[in-house]
Amino acid sequence: MKFADLLKAAIQRSEIPLRFEPGAEEAVAKPVMELLQAWLEAHRPAEPRSDFDHGRQASIAELIGELTGVRDVPSE
Repeated sequence: MKFADLLKAAIQRSEIPLRFEPGAEEAVAKPVMELLQAWLEAHRPAEPRSDFDHGRQASIAELIGELTGVRDVPSE
């Protein structure tokens, strides 16, 4: 399942009155996804020097891939 689909499903379950408008889920999800991507990018090591930094960089790349829909979110 894609992260965007999970976020839209959560928005649909909410009590936001806009959910009845066509495209409302996408309109609400887009700025949230942009914020999450910027937050993840801020934690990406600029110049990884250690194994820990390389691992953190790889983890952030996977999360961004899930956030942008390039990768599926792992199921259990």
